[in-house]
Amino acid sequence: MKKVLLSLSVGLLLAIGANAQVSYGLKAGVNLGKFSGNYSDNQKMITSFHVTGFADLPIANNFSIQPGVSLQGKGSSYSATTWGGVVETFNVDRNLMSVEIPVNAVYYIPAGNGNVFIGAGPYIGFNISGKQKMPDDLSDTEIKTDIKFSGDDKDMNLIDAGANFMAGYKFNNGLLINAGYGLGLTNLNPSDNSDNNYSSRTLNFGIGFQF
Repeated sequence: MKKVLLSLSVGLLLAIGANAQVSYGLKAGVNLGKFSGNYSDNQKMITSFHVTGFADLPIANNFSIQPGVSLQGKGSSYSATTWGGVVETFNVDRNLMSVEIPVNAVYYIPAGNGNVFIGAGPYIGFNISGKQKMPDDLSDTEIKTDIKFSGDDKDMNLIDAGANFMAGYKFNNGLLINAGYGLGLTNLNPSDNSDNNYSSRTLNFGIGFQF
C-alpha cells in the first residue's frame, strides 16, 4: 500500500510539473515584529525587513501552491525596570534574523488589471543571528550582546515554526503589492522550568515581482 501511495504521489507531482506553468517571484519589504505571551506587558513593535523568493505552482483553476525561502527580520522592543536602590526604566531591543521555509496555498480572484490573492500556510524558521541592545548608564552608550541559539546557556530557541497569512494584488505585468502576518506557534524561551513563554508575531508589507 505504501508503494502504491508513493507511486501515486510521484505521478501527481510529475503531472503537475508537466502541465502547470510554474512561475517564480521575489518579494521584499518592511516587517513590524514583537513577541507574544508572557514576555512583557509593555512591548512595542520593532522595525526590520524581509526578502522572499518563491515558486508559484498552479494545481487548479486560480489556485496555486507557493513554496519559498525567506530571510525574515523579527524581534521586539520592551521596557525593563531595575530596582537597585533607584527605580529606573530603560528600553531593551531584541533583533533577530531568521531563515524561513514557507509553503502557502494561494487563491487568485480576477479583478481589474490583475488578480486579488489570499493565502495561508505553515512555515518553519531557523534563527541564525540576533542582537540585544540596552543602554549603559555609565558611558551613555548602548550595550550590544549576541543572542545565543545553541548550547546550555542559550538565550532563545533555534526553531521558530508557525503559520503565514497573506493578501495582496498581482498586476498582469507581474508586479505584486502584498501584506502578511506571521503567527509563531513555538515557544522561543529555552527554559523548560519557566512560565515566561513567548512566540514571534510579525506584520509585514511589501512589493515584489512574479516572472
